[in-house]
Amino acid sequence: MKHSQPESTLQRRVLTEKSARCEGNGTYVFKVLLEADKNDVSDAVELIYGKKPKKVNLLVVKGKRKAARGKRPAGKVSNWKKAYVTMSEGDVLSLDS
Repeated sequence: MKHSQPESTLQRRVLTEKSARCEGNGTYVFKVLLEADKNDVSDAVELIYGKKPKKVNLLVVKGKRKAARGKRPAGKVSNWKKAYVTMSEGDVLSLDS
């Protein structure tokens, strides 16, 4: 999927205990568009942060079923895609921006 705006591919950072451990090893975790592929994510990281990733791994996080209160039917949270972006030795992304 080629977007006209690669910067819209990365939606937000994923902040969990596991992602904090990964950052120590030079791997950053992002929520990305469900239609994005590895090339899209790599291009977006290079455009936004100015550094080329060494490796990109993608996975789809399945949406969970949510119980409803009252008389409403149960619902489901949408599926979403997670990207693990590994940078080369010594490359650090400034995630403050």
